[in-house]
Amino acid sequence: MIETYPQLEEVLINYVPAFEKLKNPVLRKTVARIATLQQAATIGNVKVEDLINVLRKEIGQDEVQIAEESGYNTIKPDWFDENNIKQEFDVREMLAAGEHPVNQVISDLHKLPENTIYKLIAPFLPAPLIDKAMSLNTKHWIQKENEQLYNIFFIKVAE
Repeated sequence: MIETYPQLEEVLINYVPAFEKLKNPVLRKTVARIATLQQAATIGNVKVEDLINVLRKEIGQDEVQIAEESGYNTIKPDWFDENNIKQEFDVREMLAAGEHPVNQVISDLHKLPENTIYKLIAPFLPAPLIDKAMSLNTKHWIQKENEQLYNIFFIKVAE
């Protein structure tokens, strides 16, 4: 979207300061290329319909009505037990090196024994990665420490 409408980068940043991260070339090459507007709205903690309508207005399009939930769990679930965390992966170093952690995380989740927890540490909400993980029979819980630190816990559930 930003490649097609470059002026939308500043609109996004002005609408949600968390989108300032779009200026980071590493994030631009990795997460921003595959993130959906729903995921971007979740990352920015705004309603997707509001985000879409701000962008549509900027490029001269009419507003639309959208009713959609993000599907991300931000409430501590019953299955969470810190003692059950069997693997932890901090993606910040990998991202700083310009690498994308999705393949590593998905590989780790495939190997994760059922009913054990995988902890992912990230500098932003990795919505595309969470979406991919949800397709692998995993449940998740997002624990936001601050604007620069998220813990995402995954547990593989029996099929």
